Order: sequence, then C-alpha cells, then structure tokens
Amino acid sequence: MAAQFGRRLRKGATTTAVAAVAVAALSASQAPGITSTPLGSGGEDSPGQGAADTQLSTDTSVTGDSPYYTDLPPLKTPDKPGASINLPAGGPSESGIPATVLAAYKKAEKTISASDPGCHVPWQLLAAIGKVESGQARGGKVDGNGTTFSPIVGPALNGVGFANISDTDDGEYDGDTTYDRAVGPMQFIPTTWATWGQDANGDGRKDPNNIYDAALAAGRYLCAGDRDLRQADDLDRAILGYNQSREYLRTVLSWFEYYKNGTHEVPDGKGSLPDSAAPDSGSNAGSGSGSDSPKTESPFPSPSPDFPRPEEKPRPDRPGGGSDKPTPPTTKPPTKPPTKPPTKPPTTPPTTPPELSPVARIENAGTGELTAMAGLDFTEKVTVRVENSQGKGVERQKVRFEILGGTDTRFQGGRKAVVLTTGANGEVTAPVLTAGDKVGAFVVRATVADRKLPAVDFGAKVTPRAADKLTRTDDKPLTAVAVAGTDFAEILEFRATYKGAVASGVGVTATLLKSADGAAVNDKGPYFKGADGKPVRVISDLITDADGVVTLPKLFADEQPGTYLLSITPFGGKPVPVELTVTEPDEQSATPQQTPAG
Repeated sequence: MAAQFGRRLRKGATTTAVAAVAVAALSASQAPGITSTPLGSGGEDSPGQGAADTQLSTDTSVTGDSPYYTDLPPLKTPDKPGASINLPAGGPSESGIPATVLAAYKKAEKTISASDPGCHVPWQLLAAIGKVESGQARGGKVDGNGTTFSPIVGPALNGVGFANISDTDDGEYDGDTTYDRAVGPMQFIPTTWATWGQDANGDGRKDPNNIYDAALAAGRYLCAGDRDLRQADDLDRAILGYNQSREYLRTVLSWFEYYKNGTHEVPDGKGSLPDSAAPDSGSNAGSGSGSDSPKTESPFPSPSPDFPRPEEKPRPDRPGGGSDKPTPPTTKPPTKPPTKPPTKPPTTPPTTPPELSPVARIENAGTGELTAMAGLDFTEKVTVRVENSQGKGVERQKVRFEILGGTDTRFQGGRKAVVLTTGANGEVTAPVLTAGDKVGAFVVRATVADRKLPAVDFGAKVTPRAADKLTRTDDKPLTAVAVAGTDFAEILEFRATYKGAVASGVGVTATLLKSADGAAVNDKGPYFKGADGKPVRVISDLITDADGVVTLPKLFADEQPGTYLLSITPFGGKPVPVELTVTEPDEQSATPQQTPAG
C-alpha cells in the first residue's frame, strides 16, 4: 500500500454514511452476515453506491488500485432475518493482534499525539490498515525489534492492473531494479518511504519492513495536511489516500470499528491470517489485477503506501478514465528448426578457489558503557557486527541477544532474550534495555544463531535510584521544649527529583549532627525512636514513595535546650540541612504530668 504523505484529496461531499453503515453492520447484526445496505448517496465523491466499486476521482490512487485483503471481521450475535450469510466465519481469534505489532501501533499513536495533538489518530485505525495490507505483518512474524523475518514485497508496479512505476531505488528496498514494488507491513513504495520513512524503534535505521517504523510513518501520512481524524470526511479521505476504492474504505472501516470494540494480545507469529494466501481484492474491485497479477515474492504482499505516482494510463472500466486502444494479441514468433551446435573438444574447467566461510566471528561494533539507574532505560545500546574471514560484514545473519545474571533488567517489551537479523553492513543493534529494581552487575551476551562461534559478552550495571534535588514541602519552624520525651509537633516531609522528574524509590538518610561543619553524629539533643523505643540519631532506610515524597518519623527532644542540625541526604544528591530548636521549659512544662491512679 503506497502511502503518499502530504497529498490532500480534493474536498468533496462528506462520507459519514460509510462509517455509519460500517458501525451499524457491526453493532446491530453482530452475526456472520451484514445486511446489504447501499453506502453513500451516490454523489460524485461519495464512497459507496452499493456493490459497484466505481472510481472516486480521476487522480491516480496512492496504491495504484493494487490488491488488498478483503476479509471482513467476524460478527458476534446470531443471524437476524434478512442478514447475509456469505461473510467469512470467524471468532475471537480475529480480535487478537500480535504483541509486537500491537505495541508498534500504540507507540505510533502516543508519538503522534505528542507531536500532532490535533490529528487524533487512533491506534485501532493503524491496526485496521495493517490487517488489510499485510494480515498484521503475516500474523506477527517479526523479531524482537519489530522487523519482519523476511521482507514483505508486493507485485511489480508494471502497469498491469496497477500504476506503472519504473524502479526508483535501484532495488534497495524491494529487490527489483526494473519496477518499484510496495514494501513492508504497511506497504510503502520506495519513493514515498524515502520522504516519510521513520526510525521509531531507535535502531538508527528507517526500515519499511520494521513494524515500529512503518506504523509511525503510516500514522504521519494519515495526519498529513492538518487532518483531524475525528471528522468523518478527514478520516475517509485519509483512508482513501491508500486506495481509491469504496470497497477498500468499507473494509478498513469495518476492521477499525471491530478493533474499537475490543482486542487482545497474542504471541508474535500466532496471529490470525487472512483467508487467502495473497491479496484478493482484484475479483471484487472491478479493476484489480485479478489473475494477471505477477506472482509476489512473499505470502502476504500488497502494493501500497506511496506518493506521488506517475500518471496511470486511463482504463475503460473506470468512469472518467477515457479509453485505451485495445492491446494487440501477442504474436508467437515462427518456430526455427533446431541447429546442432558444433562439436567442441572437452575442456578442463578452471580451478575454483575454496569458498570462504560466510561467517567467521561476531564482534563488538562500538558499544559504550552500559550503566543505568534502577527503573530507567539504558541510554547505550548493544551493537555487534557479524563478519566473514575477510573482515567484511555479513548481512541477514540471526543474532541472539540474551541477558544473563541475577537481574530483573529486560529488553524493551519485557523480554530477556531476542533474536534479530543483521543489516547490509553486518551490524545489528539490540533493543533498549530497561533497568529493573535490582541493583548490581549483569551480562548481555550476543551469539550468532545456529553457529558455534565465540560469543561477545557486554558487562552492564544497574545503580541505585538517585535524586539530584531534595526539597522540603513546607517551611514551618521546628521547635520543641527541653522536656524528656516531648515531641516536635511538625512533620518533616521532603520531595525528591532527578533532572526535574519525580524520583521514586530513592534511598534517603537522616542524621542528627553535632555541628554544621562536621559529619559527627550528635550524642544528645533531638532524636528518633528505634524499634525498641531507644534514642536513634541516624536513620538510613528511608525511601521516597511513588510521588518522590519521603516523610520522616517523629522527632523527640531530651532535656538539653539549644539549636541542633538535622541533615537529610538523598542517594546521589547533596545533603539538605534543617535547623531544630529546643527551648527552655517554663515551670508548668517542666513539671512532669502525673498519671491518675487506678
């Protein structure tokens, strides 16, 4: 599906009816059938006049009207009188979306909502397009970094049922040096990807076969031109930018509404696959490729996301498209009698040098120090390079990254091990590491899968949570009377932050000092009470809560009046001094209270 970012379809009549019918079909019937209700009013730009899938405009569509999967979502309630019985059977499995694919859609929504809050792109819309374009990346056949195990490549865009787009990328993305092809789970053609490609997973590459990169790119396309996808006309035009087919719009909207009613996560590679092994819209769209489509290079291809495309030749079966001269029948050249090649004396074949081993080693590719505070992401990523005996990088080699040691640190997504594939330069980067709560050292090991080669180990360390600033929540003076056992009425509370953000789980130490210029612990004056009720003047087991707040235990005074110093120190931060004042008792307060007898 070729997504043409930035291109706005011309304004026309709104297509609210399409969404309304799709919603009605799913919410009212909820059965394996949808009542045959005409869509739209039949106006020039109205996407839906019943079954006929006529052309919406004379512009070439983003996909060149290339094929897509026409499977509709299952309906849940029993059939109602008059309902169609010709819809595919399905079940709860259809609402399952592979874990990594689902995470990519949700991450794209979150990213776009921060950078383009007026668009309101929902992840369920991305999921609907991903379902129609590639069956959710072939049922979630992606590695731990979100890259498909093998490229998803559509048919050659050679003008036979599609747009005619000569090669623009020298085969870099699609492997075809003659024609362009749509690539990846969201189906972008190379020219569009060159403009709108994204690096959403932070591996330093913009890869159309990576679901994180492709989902974000698709979302940004849908939002192009200041669209607000809460508006029916903007939503319809965004979807129609992929394929100017009423059936395509209807199919995407059906999945969109279906996913909005609830989804669940399934393991990668276990997602439900389309009924057909390849996109099947050709027989429904009226102008699709049909049986004349070239054989695709993958089980679930579908040309798509792209713009702009060269002018497509008009076809007689599309209104406003003019007419073409009929294609003359192919003439078979006359058969020539076979000629016997001249007899040549046998020749000795040249000696072929022994073939070098394709993989000789795996090396560190510049990974820096791996250190992170508990609960935070590591800023450095593990990168390795697979080389042959000549020192050249070897592509498409599977590398296993595994976390070893007693640690709760995990790769992004909660995984302890992932398998990724090297790029053209032989390098591959592991996903982001997220430090757990357990402090200490561990190892990340990288090995070439299915080969007995020495591994590369990377030492890593999780440090305790820290705060660079500690602030008292109020400024009330802290006073008490010098009578043994008298408590300070005020409660001491502090808030910890790290680089301006709340610092939760940070260790804090409270110490009563003899003087401001020393570290000696005082042996008189205010104190805390230990578990046994005895005076304690150092407490080191305080921890900030989820809001970064720590509350000190109650302080008590003894019989020594004066000014005292309490030092509060967060781990990783500077101590905060607090002054305590113990005043002389008056006669009334100096007289111990008598406990009534009995």
